[in-house]
Amino acid sequence: MTNPRVGKVADRIHQIIAQRLEKGLRDPRLGFVTITEVRVTGDLQQASIFYTVYGTDKERADSQIALQKATGMLRSEVAKNLGTRLTPTLEFIPDQLPETAAHLTDLLAVAKQRDAEVRKLAANASYAGDADPYHDDTARNTADEAETADNAGAA
Repeated sequence: MTNPRVGKVADRIHQIIAQRLEKGLRDPRLGFVTITEVRVTGDLQQASIFYTVYGTDKERADSQIALQKATGMLRSEVAKNLGTRLTPTLEFIPDQLPETAAHLTDLLAVAKQRDAEVRKLAANASYAGDADPYHDDTARNTADEAETADNAGAA
């Protein structure tokens, strides 16, 4: 079971970094960055900060360089506002969430298209054999005739 303090520290780091990025850095390479998640190790020594960048691949690469260059300044900002004895080292990791979401959206669109094709084929389809292959009319008719003969003989 994880220590609740780890979650609180991760949330606080998330807030501090997000607020600092909202104020802006003096690096013009930094694009529209969103902090998606912060994970802190159990000993509070390392923090992995996951982020996404809205824009082109070049803007993503430039933002990654800008965040790596600003890591020291952001760590001192975290140290100032966190109030712990030790400040975790910060590692910025690009989040794969948008790419994964786009891939899943594409897969769902393909599945929806295939379902529509199957539904269209099923609308005009007919059974390969009888509608109810387990229903045998000849056996029932023979049984009905035998029952009728037994009833007539008993009467």
